[in-house]
Amino acid sequence: QVQLVESRGGLVQAGGSLRLSCAASGNILRLIVMEWYRQAPGKQRELVAAITKDGSTNYADSVKGRFTISRDYAKNTVYLQMNSLKPEDTAVYYCRGTYTHGDYWGQGTQVTVSS
Repeated sequence: QVQLVESRGGLVQAGGSLRLSCAASGNILRLIVMEWYRQAPGKQRELVAAITKDGSTNYADSVKGRFTISRDYAKNTVYLQMNSLKPEDTAVYYCRGTYTHGDYWGQGTQVTVSS
């Protein structure tokens, strides 16, 4: 089992920045990929960013150039740095860890961007 604990999100004005973290504990060996998803009201959950065990990253087109995913191996923590936030970034953000033994989700954290 793996536990993923996300940091608290928050309310930020458009153009502002916010950093989310996701701390992993438990059986965290054999990681394949860590991902951030988001789900806005009335919409499907969508992939925002991903980072593989080797450090390769991938982003949704809507956040490229604004969001950065990174990983602190010593702390077993993944971060999502969000800059130039827009109202359409408002959503519940989830981290997900995929391991050889299964995939796990964090509890989700609300990010609200005001215009």
